[in-house]
Amino acid sequence: MANFNTHLSIAAAASTGAALICVNVHLIAITDMPWLVFLGTVGGMLPDIDANNSRPVKLLFNVLALMGVATALQVFEGTYSSYRLLSIAAVTYLVIRYGVFSLFNNLTVHRGVFHSVMAAVFFALLIICVSYHFVHWDVLHAWLNGLFIALGFIVHLFLDEFCSVNLSNVRVKKSFGTAMKLFSYNNMTASVLLTICTLALYWIAPSPIPLVNVWEASDWDDYLTPVRFLQQ
Repeated sequence: MANFNTHLSIAAAASTGAALICVNVHLIAITDMPWLVFLGTVGGMLPDIDANNSRPVKLLFNVLALMGVATALQVFEGTYSSYRLLSIAAVTYLVIRYGVFSLFNNLTVHRGVFHSVMAAVFFALLIICVSYHFVHWDVLHAWLNGLFIALGFIVHLFLDEFCSVNLSNVRVKKSFGTAMKLFSYNNMTASVLLTICTLALYWIAPSPIPLVNVWEASDWDDYLTPVRFLQQ
């Protein structure tokens, strides 16, 4: 499979390209780019969340813990005193960085249920729901947050699958098929639970219709021109 630096750089590059397109068609403002590129890069590391004590996992849980702290501070701002807010932030960081991290290490195996397309959908919907219901982002940006997480995630799976093919010897490695899969075939219980959680998140997620409307109203002429030329 691809190494950490490759996953990091390719996810960042793909997210940058996608964000630039969104800016060029006036789907987002240029000030939104850094955040979406950041989310896409995080998504590019998420599939390795099940690799025990690896560098990507520790970095991922540090990032997730900091995101959790930011969310907690925004949710409880104005409700508690500064002292209690700092306590909530500290507890949130410790629970995610060490509690959830330990739980994942004990319950998951590498290239298991979290290394699948279903997991990409799950994390995308999770970010959408958190962005909309807890951080109170508008529907458009909440869905873009989730889509960029999914973009980085899928890029990671594709890279791992691509690296399973030895092009020089035209040989397929034993790891082929373990990355770009719909769900974990070896652990159906975990796959069913992940599917249920994904459906639940989809149920409470905001309707994507506002995103679809803005998408359809965006200026796609420059990008569709080559396609139209080929169709003539």
